[in-house]
Amino acid sequence: MSGTAAPHGTTPGGIHAFPMDRAAGCPFDPPPGLREAQRSGPLTRVRLWDGSAPWLVTRHADQRALLADPRVSADITRPGYPASAPVTGSARMSFILMDDPEHNRLRRMVTAPFTVRRMEAMRPTIQRIVDGFLDELLAGPAPADLVARFALPVPSLVICELLGVPYADHDFFQENSRILISRTVEPEQRAAAHANLTGYLDGLLARKTAGPTDLLSGLVGRVDAGELTREQAAETGVLLLLAGHETTANMIALGTLALLENPGQLALLRDADDPRVVASAVEELLRYLTITHSGRRRAVLEDIEIAGQTLRAGEGIVLANDLANRDPDVFPDPDRLDLARDSRRHLAFGFGVHQCLGQTLARIELQVVHSTLHRRIPTLRLAADRDDLSFKHDGAVYGVHALPVTW
Repeated sequence: MSGTAAPHGTTPGGIHAFPMDRAAGCPFDPPPGLREAQRSGPLTRVRLWDGSAPWLVTRHADQRALLADPRVSADITRPGYPASAPVTGSARMSFILMDDPEHNRLRRMVTAPFTVRRMEAMRPTIQRIVDGFLDELLAGPAPADLVARFALPVPSLVICELLGVPYADHDFFQENSRILISRTVEPEQRAAAHANLTGYLDGLLARKTAGPTDLLSGLVGRVDAGELTREQAAETGVLLLLAGHETTANMIALGTLALLENPGQLALLRDADDPRVVASAVEELLRYLTITHSGRRRAVLEDIEIAGQTLRAGEGIVLANDLANRDPDVFPDPDRLDLARDSRRHLAFGFGVHQCLGQTLARIELQVVHSTLHRRIPTLRLAADRDDLSFKHDGAVYGVHALPVTW
């Protein structure tokens, strides 16, 4: 069943089940049920898979306020945390699901490689990788699947070089990553995929020596100094490897599809000589698509007054980033892809202390990809009916499973 999601309707109590279905033929837009919730007010209840009914936060200003509020917890073990799937024993995924001060302590150990200066220094390497895969794409047969031939390999090789992971193992870590972020697999499958990845990263760490060679070698130094356990180092490696290729790969493919569907906007990007125009276009694509489409999940630690409502300690909240990025109070005419608009206030990377660590890397990859792909292949076009494409409704990261293109 292509282009459709598993049904999520209204529960017997009259509360919308979450996540909700997107409208047929509207793969880039948030589900109509979410837009209805946003129009009706800033807060509403939704029903999750386990029967719990957390608050859905629909508006940009409220989401920013809550994401910056220390009374809101990202710790999945807190009472009321609205988990997106059954929790396994190894679900914390390093610091991403922790609170300060432990979150900050662990995050600081991997912050230095992701600074703007170091990421900008990687731009020539990223350009080389993009050009190399485009050379292979153009030398091969057409039509071709842009996901398999370009969108997935580019960020996979980039994150492998940064971490010090052999790219030859990409089939293994891509498959296990896919299982790990799926909402429809059994808990045992997810736990097995997590064990596979942590075991793999632990094995890599065991073979490395401490030093500045790559990020994993830096983690070995932290382990040797007693600042990290080997398990924590492996968990951190899993997080960075998974986040470093899955999100960007889906943004490349879905962004390309959105541009092909909007040829006027594509022309603006393709003909741009100013890097600032390209950078602005990438911000708009991040806003417009918002591929982390299951909302950011948090637990309330203390009573919070917001939007005329009291959020009680022990309740869960779901911050729907796709709605925040389509909030008309912040982005006029929000359902229109407009590469010339100022989209810098989008929440695609979150906000506050848990804002995405790798956002600078993702931005640079997308800038290089979209400025190079459409310049080198100006005749790129879809080689299938858009309605026949299969979209990733079942994953924590939204995208398209395959993107047949020709030129």
